[in-house]
Amino acid sequence: MRTSAFDPCIPTRGTKVPNRPEWLHEIKHDGYRLIVQRQGKRVRLFTRNGYDWSHRFPLIVEAALRNRQSSFVIDGEAVLLGVDGRSDFNGLHSRQHDEEVQFYAFDMLVSDGDDIRDLPLSMRKANLARLLLRRVDGIFLSDFEQGEVGPDLFRHACLMGLEGLVSKRADSRYRGGRSPDWVKVKNRTHHSIDRVKEAFS
Repeated sequence: MRTSAFDPCIPTRGTKVPNRPEWLHEIKHDGYRLIVQRQGKRVRLFTRNGYDWSHRFPLIVEAALRNRQSSFVIDGEAVLLGVDGRSDFNGLHSRQHDEEVQFYAFDMLVSDGDDIRDLPLSMRKANLARLLLRRVDGIFLSDFEQGEVGPDLFRHACLMGLEGLVSKRADSRYRGGRSPDWVKVKNRTHHSIDRVKEAFS
């Protein structure tokens, strides 16, 4: 049963990383998409399909409760980091390490109780950076680069064996559902491609 009031923005699939100055580029972490919602002393973690997984990832819940703001909604990826510092999807999927799963935040929907989805992405990211200024284990600010560097960044991500990039227009508003303002380009040699093939075989 869907319980989240916030539909996640979903990137369209692309074959080329944008190389124009109005685009921001983020590493695509191999994890579970989550929206973290805090209202006072209550924190809920919603999946892409709107299910509440608050019971699964205690480190993320604790980090949200330790933040100075008591009313916010942030979007990002729940990730289990392996010994090499890269996301370990198989370990995440196994459910054997739920207490170690952390959250990489890349967008903000509500700040201090105010809905900011109509603000441009660049401003939402500024709000998110302020929210996460004090580093707390469990929730981290996801890094990004801006502009023509996108294709070079993608090549380096592929060389490092990462899943790919998500590029977003800096002036875009946050809208639920699939958006042409968010473009995902995947590393064709990443093992996540094999999972997709298996799902359709």
